[in-house]
Amino acid sequence: MASEFSTYTKEELITKLKKQKNFFIIKIVVILLMVVFAIFSTIENGTSFHTFLPLFFIPMSIYMYVDIKNIKKELALRK
Repeated sequence: MASEFSTYTKEELITKLKKQKNFFIIKIVVILLMVVFAIFSTIENGTSFHTFLPLFFIPMSIYMYVDIKNIKKELALRK
C-alpha cells in the first residue's frame, strides 16, 4: 500500500515536516496553557466547560504527532 506522502517530492516533504513540527510545538504549548487554566478554573469555580476543553485538543495533537512520524518514515525511505 502506498503511503499518503508518496506523491510529494522530497523538498515538499521537508517543508511539510518543518511546518508540522512548528504547529505541533505551538499546539502543545496552547494545550499546556489550557490545562493550567483549567486547573485554576476548577479550583476557583468547580467543574465547568474549561475543565474539559483540553481533552478536545489532545487527540488532534496525537494525530499530528503520528503524521510527523509518517513523514519522517517516508523521508527515510527516500534516502
